[in-house]
Amino acid sequence: MERRYPDPAVRVLDPRFNALRIASASVECLYEGARWSEGPVWFGDGRYLLWSDIPNNRILRWDEATGEVGTFRQPSNNANGHTRDREGRLVSCEHLTRRVTRTEYDGSITVLADRFEGKPLNSPNDVVVKSDGSIWFSDPTFGIDGFYEGEQKAPQLKPAVYRIDGQSGEVTLMTDDFIGPNGLAFSPDESVLYVVESRATPRKIYAFDVADGGRALENCRELIDAGAGTPDGFRVDVHGNLWCGWGMGTDELDGVRIFTPQGEAIGHIALPERCANVCFGGRHRNRLFMTASHGLYAVYVNTQGVKGG
Repeated sequence: MERRYPDPAVRVLDPRFNALRIASASVECLYEGARWSEGPVWFGDGRYLLWSDIPNNRILRWDEATGEVGTFRQPSNNANGHTRDREGRLVSCEHLTRRVTRTEYDGSITVLADRFEGKPLNSPNDVVVKSDGSIWFSDPTFGIDGFYEGEQKAPQLKPAVYRIDGQSGEVTLMTDDFIGPNGLAFSPDESVLYVVESRATPRKIYAFDVADGGRALENCRELIDAGAGTPDGFRVDVHGNLWCGWGMGTDELDGVRIFTPQGEAIGHIALPERCANVCFGGRHRNRLFMTASHGLYAVYVNTQGVKGG
């Protein structure tokens, strides 16, 4: 990585991005050695980050105080996306077992969803928790398409986005209009849900209005046409900007692409590998962690991730 300030890897595509970058902060590589890094989630109370190494069937842990990396869980059931619920518990999407789980305080596992209308889910991919305690997750077929990130199986359900009610645990289908729903996140006020469509050509990011007290989606519209890029997982900052894992194997595309709430590209953080997902962490939620192919990267930014993001 570059050793000078400002880091040329942090690229301004629009002057509005200048307010979000820190001239004396550079991109750091924290770890190399994964097969496919995904699903970062920050634990501020323990000062550590968890993320998935899907094909190696493990969840890794990076400790902020020591910089050391160890194995948090193996096997992980080819876990992919993670988040924390409003009680601080780990919520995970598992490809192999085709389910969404919660890790309790004592380390035991609770299954939150593994079927819909009696049929097994495909392979839950990414997940976010709303302030009302509801859990929203995408369910494409990526983990059952082959034997690399799970076990090959024939899908019995259409790819979809689901909601798990925070009180009753009821699973509700929110939309099944996408071939490959992937990353998802809420706007800071939770009035908008963003969803990545990974199997479109070109790939796109759509926005929905959240209606009926958070129990329905309406007014689907295209927000971002990715062109040659590949949006994957993403998070939203307190200003509503989207920080999207990005790439397609070129220096111009690999890394993180930053968009305004209106879908305008304003910045790019270049990485030597395609970035699959991101999260905000650190004491002030102003450190962007990036899981990219074989590695884990981080950079301090002049904004904060939304709570729970």
